[in-house]
Amino acid sequence: MAFIVINCYNIPQRRNRCLYTTPPVCCSICSDAKLKDPFSLAQKDLQNLYEEIKKQLLVSKAELKVLCDYYFDGKGKAFRPMIVILMARACNVHSNKEGVLLPAQRSIAMISEMIHTASLVHDDVIDDSDTRRGKNTINKVWGERKAILAGDFILSAASMALARIGNNTVVSVLSQVIEDLVRGEFMQLGSKENENERFKHYLEKTFKKTASLIANSCKAVSILVNSDPEVHEIAYQYGRNVGIAFQLVDDILDFTSCANLLGKPSAADLKLGLATGPVLFACQQFPELHAMIMRRFSSDGDVDRAWQYVLKSDGVEQTNYLAQHYCQEAIRQISRLRPSTERDALIQLTELVLRRDK
Repeated sequence: MAFIVINCYNIPQRRNRCLYTTPPVCCSICSDAKLKDPFSLAQKDLQNLYEEIKKQLLVSKAELKVLCDYYFDGKGKAFRPMIVILMARACNVHSNKEGVLLPAQRSIAMISEMIHTASLVHDDVIDDSDTRRGKNTINKVWGERKAILAGDFILSAASMALARIGNNTVVSVLSQVIEDLVRGEFMQLGSKENENERFKHYLEKTFKKTASLIANSCKAVSILVNSDPEVHEIAYQYGRNVGIAFQLVDDILDFTSCANLLGKPSAADLKLGLATGPVLFACQQFPELHAMIMRRFSSDGDVDRAWQYVLKSDGVEQTNYLAQHYCQEAIRQISRLRPSTERDALIQLTELVLRRDK
């Protein structure tokens, strides 16, 4: 089944004589000690990120301001803006722009973090979560109604910042993210009876809820410096594949990492009734999981039994293998750009995604 799933989501290889050509990527992801750490490389461009976001959230009502600033405390990973910054510079070098970051590209990095954070605020309400990033959630502290309004306000501020960029194509690309977030949330509320359809449903939901933001943000910064659709597609496919791999690893960590590392309770997905990659793969070895998946682990003992089945199976290993597949595709795509420090950092980032523990 793993082979079928992977090929359903394979990206057809496309060649363009104007693009940089590299040898095929090997099956193992290797690090180079000489490469700069991706986070360090983007640090200068991101050092005032949260201050600039807070400026976008100026509001006269003090309580709303406190709510909106709550997660922009500088303690987040800034994973999405970091990718956007590196992609922007890599595309600029590829397009003979000497890698100079455009103000509009930096704005897209900021907007990506705002959209992401707004989605977290809303997710916590939907999931009735108590903790996020090691502290109480907004809905836990201020209640669901105010949390929803805070998420809406952050999203509206992001939309205003997007409009100020003044590029209709970029606006259209990033507007797709909002639609995907909503559709992905609705997909998460349902499941599929057929196993193959269930896995396809899971990967599509994963793209819409997590990878779409990264993919379309990468595409947006490429549009600002290059008119070649091939370059736009490279940026998009890199973001898409890294985004899916990131979420697959996140789903693995729900079974392998303790709560104090994640900043949220482990087995959270099972408790929410969600069947992620490790569970879906485990179901092939333990068909008893099928009934639990369909009733969303709602019966007494379902969560504990499902947890044990996953640990006894190779579900975690299979999910990790699938994440590696997506990272390899991300490497293949980004390797088609002209060599640069930022391009190489994006390649190295795939290894960091696979090795992260929180």
